[in-house]
This record gives sequence, C-alpha cells and structure tokens, in this order.
Amino acid sequence: MNKVDVVLGSFYGDEGKGKIIDYLSQKADISVRCTGGNNAGHTIEIDGKKFAFHLIPSGILNKGTIAVIGNGVVIDPKVLIQEIGNVKENGYSVEGLRISDKAHVIFPYHIQMDKLQEESRKDEKIGTTARGIGPTYCDKYERCGIRMGDLVNKRFENQLRINIESKNKIFQMYNYELINADEVINQYNEYAEYLKKYVVDTINLIHDAIEQDKKILCEGAQATLLDIDFGSYPFVTSSNPTIGGICTGTGIGAKYIGEVYGVLKAYSSRVGEGPYITEQDNEIGNTIRELGYEYGTTTKRPRRCGWLDLVALKYAAMINGLTGLAINHVDTIGKLDKIKLCVGYKINDKVTMDFSTDEKYLANCEPVYEEFEGNFGDISHCKTREELPDKAKVYLNRIEELVKVPIKFIGTGAGRESMIVC
Repeated sequence: MNKVDVVLGSFYGDEGKGKIIDYLSQKADISVRCTGGNNAGHTIEIDGKKFAFHLIPSGILNKGTIAVIGNGVVIDPKVLIQEIGNVKENGYSVEGLRISDKAHVIFPYHIQMDKLQEESRKDEKIGTTARGIGPTYCDKYERCGIRMGDLVNKRFENQLRINIESKNKIFQMYNYELINADEVINQYNEYAEYLKKYVVDTINLIHDAIEQDKKILCEGAQATLLDIDFGSYPFVTSSNPTIGGICTGTGIGAKYIGEVYGVLKAYSSRVGEGPYITEQDNEIGNTIRELGYEYGTTTKRPRRCGWLDLVALKYAAMINGLTGLAINHVDTIGKLDKIKLCVGYKINDKVTMDFSTDEKYLANCEPVYEEFEGNFGDISHCKTREELPDKAKVYLNRIEELVKVPIKFIGTGAGRESMIVC
C-alpha cells in the first residue's frame, strides 16, 4: 500500500466495495469513511456472519485499525449508536472509532423534509432513501447546519431552534407533523453524551498518521454515476462519491493518494430512478437479481439489473484516475449460459465509447454488445487468475482491453476469503 489508498464504486453503488475494503483494511492503520450518510451500506461476510455497515468504516472489525468517520459524512446519531451497539454485541471493540468534529448531524426535520420533497416531485421522483441525507447537505451549504463538534459541546440549541422554526413553517403549509424543539434537544443531548468520547479533530489525526508513514485506506460510499456533479443528475446522491470527495471529505491532499481501486460487478445494477442503458427489464434481469441476491443493503429494495457497461466503466476510470479494478460476482455471472458485455454505444449510426450523463444523449444511444460463453463452473476454489476457466479469462481480458485498467481483485464468492488478488 501507499500512504493513502482509495476504494470507490464505479457505477451506481452496491458493487461489493465492502469486501475489497475489508481485505485492504487488514493492512491499514486507519480506515476512513469520507462521504454520504446512512443511505449507503457495505456488507461484509466473516465466518458465515454478515455485517452491514452504514456509517462506521468496516475497518473497525480489524484489531488495531483506527476507524474514522470523516468530515464529509452526514451522521444520524441514532443510527450510529445502534451500529456501535451491533459491533459490540458481536464481540468487536469500538475503541478505535473516531468521528470528525466537522461532520454534519442529521435531525428529525431533515428526514421529514426528505419525505416531503420526494412526495412533491410526484411523477418525477428521484428515488431517495428518505433518511435526511440531501436536506442535511442543503443545510451544510446554506450554512445553518449543526456539526458533531457543536452537538457534543452542547453548542447547538440556539441554531436548532432557529432551524426547527423555519422548517415547521414549511411543514405547516403541507399539513405535516410539526417538530417539537424541546423533545429534539433532550434526545440529542443524550446522543451527545454517548458519542462525545469518539469525536475528535480527525484532520490532524490523519495527517499525524501520514507523517508517521502509517497506511490509510479511504472508502467511498455510493458510486461514480451517483455523484452530484458527474452522475446521472438529478438521479444522484447529494455528495461526491468520486475521488474529489475523498480529499474534501477527509482533508487529505491529492499528493498522498496512491492506488485508486474502482469496484464493479461482472454485471451491473441500480437502485432508484434514472437512466440505465444496459438494464434488462426481463427474464435475464430477474435471473441476475436472484443469482446475485440484488436487494438493497439499506432499503431492501430490489435492484434493477443488466449487463456490464464498459462505456460507463471507462468514464468512471477517467473521472477517478483508477489504477486498478476490483470485479465482484464473477461466479454469479458465470452461472448464465451466455453473457453479454456492452462495448460501445450506437448513436446516429456511429459507435462510440464516449459516455454522457445527459438523459437525451442516453435516450438516443443503443448499447452495442459482444457475447461470451458462460457456465464457468465452481470457481470458488481458484486462488490465482491462472486457475480460472478459459471462458472466465476471456471475459475478464476483454474488460481490461477496452477500459485499459488492470484487474487487481476478482470476487469468486460471497465469503471474505473468496477473492483472487492479482
């Protein structure tokens, strides 16, 4: 590892980042979550037991690793406390948990506002998880947000009352339940007491570690095509889950970043609304969903499924400066008789590898597919790329050839150990 290595999602999230993060964090001194909130989830399977992390970096499961929730994350204290309790109940320590004093806090009015805004969109719904993420980022940039440092130092009451008064005027207009400021203050004071021992200046903590040549792993939430700037706007998340969000969500300078791993599946999936050019809204898509158990970690919503899109993957590689690919569910796609791979878009009778998030552009594009032989058989025993069946090698080689980024990790099953490190 370099001083700072990064793991990012290459498509719409749910690519299996947790598995790669778990492997790399075993070699890391510090594991950092940089952006997003509890609208994202990493699932890790260890000794047959699944852990779903929504806020805490999954490095918390490794003894001796400091797990940092960075300043770019928005935090629902209730959810975080539940997650801490779950880690403890399963026999793991949370003594290594650190929370940035600059991370913003989600309050009940954020969640209610999220639901109200989605309802008001009627037929133009974004597909939000309604966990208050977007409205919390709105307050952050409107400069009326409340940060973890304010919370644990009991400096939030005045601003909270101002915010609740403002939000209640909107809720009243739409006949929504009004928020009781005193109840929220009492509840959040309890949260503050519980969490205050974990809240620190994480920027200095991280840079002290860099100066001491310690290894740092930054884990991204969501993925490239959900980025507020570079994704399929407006069907995106409210933060930057691309490489820029790693820097702004931690205070780490670009010069310290080494490897940038883009995680993907051997097929693709998406939760929520928005364009998805290789989607298979048919029997093939249903089959992929069931084989890969494609249901949201956070929402349990069935994911839309389809073929792997190399045009979009090349875009993700360009945006993030990917140095390596981590491809999961090779075992899953290998259960199909035939596999298709999108190798270009056809538009105006021309084939291109140019990607755009513009809806009109995508609506006029037709995916160009190449077909590959499936039925890879059981590959869970394969420990090297050379041991994979030839049909799997052909498929993986084609991905590397077109995207021009080497594959560094190959997922061969659900377990922690079911992975080839190239």
